[in-house]
Amino acid sequence: MNKHPVYKTWIEINQKSLRNNIRAFRSLLKKQTKLFAVVKSNAYGHGLTVFAGLADRFGVDGFCVDSVIEGNALRSVGIRKPILVLGPTLPHLLKEAAAQDITVTVSNFDALKAIRDSKASVGFHLKIDSGMHRQGFYLEDMPKVIKFVKNSIKNPSGKNKNLLRGIYTHFAAAKDITYKDYTLKQIDILKRAKQMLARSGLKNIMVHSSATGGTVLYPQAHFDLVRIGIGLYGYWPSREAMLQHHIIWHKNITLKPVLSWRALVSEIKQLKKGDFVGYDLTAEARKPMETAVVPIGYWHGFPRSLSGCGEAIIKGSRVPIFGRVSMDLIVLGIPPHGIKTNIGDTVTFIGEEGRESIDAREFAERAGTISYEILTRLNPLMKREVI
Repeated sequence: MNKHPVYKTWIEINQKSLRNNIRAFRSLLKKQTKLFAVVKSNAYGHGLTVFAGLADRFGVDGFCVDSVIEGNALRSVGIRKPILVLGPTLPHLLKEAAAQDITVTVSNFDALKAIRDSKASVGFHLKIDSGMHRQGFYLEDMPKVIKFVKNSIKNPSGKNKNLLRGIYTHFAAAKDITYKDYTLKQIDILKRAKQMLARSGLKNIMVHSSATGGTVLYPQAHFDLVRIGIGLYGYWPSREAMLQHHIIWHKNITLKPVLSWRALVSEIKQLKKGDFVGYDLTAEARKPMETAVVPIGYWHGFPRSLSGCGEAIIKGSRVPIFGRVSMDLIVLGIPPHGIKTNIGDTVTFIGEEGRESIDAREFAERAGTISYEILTRLNPLMKREVI
């Protein structure tokens, strides 16, 4: 009997793997360098409050989210550690951010003016565009930025505490040391921005730049904190980073995937030779065969691009996706000899079962994308269970 009869499909969050990953990254950091868990986008599909609650318990120093809404969700479950919003914040949410002690990112002059006009005691970090060319101030903007911060942004609470809490950048290609010169240039630009702030009297400002790639390949860019996203979930940001990090550290860290995705077989079908399966008649039974129907589809986050080329695991054996992936159902082809499949059997799409495993990287490669996209697109309505 399956231990999850109340769910057709569910996601498991392995707390031992998360604890391992946090310890692995701690081993790369100096004691004074803080580790912030990046839990934006529903914690990369792992469940925002479920994952963040575990990370909080296992000792991360703070959290990075995409929005004040996500930050509020963390506060609502009792997380009191620092929270930094990485994405843009709409002006009407600034007072709410201040009330919840959520720090926001300011990356353009309109956002600076919104901070001033809100008259809210909202802490903020300045984002520097050092080469990513998405968000952020250019280095040549800094004199004007500094003047505005010093002259126009006051703490309405009357306290002397500066609302400018930090300065940071985001690397464009730090997950591959092939682009080392570009990353070193970005590091230099951030350092120069910090120096400009210090010379103006804005000191004791937190500095950060490294996500997972920068953390494993550029120890000189750890600064005051690192922002670890994909690494905490058990994946390297690139194959290159996985292969290159030992060159930098002369040791290897082991990352363990945290998430598994499973479902139940809902129906067994016996097909005759010549029967077609699913939409568009793309799969034909070349001889009598058995199929297993599983009640998940692209609504749940299983890409349609895996039609006819994806795989799943049943009872420790890999089986192919047979025919089109539809919105809420897929069909698995069962080999004529070997496994005996029944209604209620567990199917694994991401994770281990017996001696077989499919991780999000392999899953993504078959779908023609990256693990980040596969994980973050897992439907948030699916139950996340801690194991």
